[in-house]
Amino acid sequence: MINGKKVMAITLARGGSKGIPKKNIADIDGKPLLQYTIEEVKKSKYIDYYVVSTDDLEIEEVCRNLNTTYFQREKSHDTQKSSEALWEVVGCHNQYEYIVEIMCTNPLKTYKDIDGVILKLDDTGADTVVSVVRIWDNHPSRVKYIENGKLIDFYPEEPGSRRQDLTPPAYVRNGSIYAMTYNQLKIKQRRLGKDTRPYIMSEKNTVNIDEPIDLKLARLLLNENK
Repeated sequence: MINGKKVMAITLARGGSKGIPKKNIADIDGKPLLQYTIEEVKKSKYIDYYVVSTDDLEIEEVCRNLNTTYFQREKSHDTQKSSEALWEVVGCHNQYEYIVEIMCTNPLKTYKDIDGVILKLDDTGADTVVSVVRIWDNHPSRVKYIENGKLIDFYPEEPGSRRQDLTPPAYVRNGSIYAMTYNQLKIKQRRLGKDTRPYIMSEKNTVNIDEPIDLKLARLLLNENK
């Protein structure tokens, strides 16, 4: 709870994954990937209720072993929106003012990041707060598309600019945390509201696991952080 407002947190952890089979419970340094998120959520000082939504029996078993509540969702499909999957859980709980989606594909985030997102949502009165990380080499001014065999700018590039001089600084959602008001999810049926604010996370606390090489990077970064 934060300033009298109750907080519900959800992790969507389906069993299927094209890039990495059983990604959400892939072994990372002797732990299933999901466990890193569960352990940090339990340290939060604001979350009142946490649930893992899954369609997979093995993920349910991980939750039971970690004494974590799980919700048996309908068999998921690639076209289902995250907001729909969240509402499937939230729909029968109307006593929470804030809903937080905590994604398990980044094992480097900490409870400080989770609580920081919730605190910013409450402090600013925004519809949504989402975790982001600054990007450097992939700054929009360096990104191009190809048309008739020629490189075309998406965004005007300043010739000779060093990456640290590129302006304005660019940020990308880092696949870690979304916090939103209950009404934003219920009425707008979207995670990102009209008033969406950023919570800037450190690069050292960011990795988004989609491909097998990301697992190797996550293991290296976890060892570095230790």
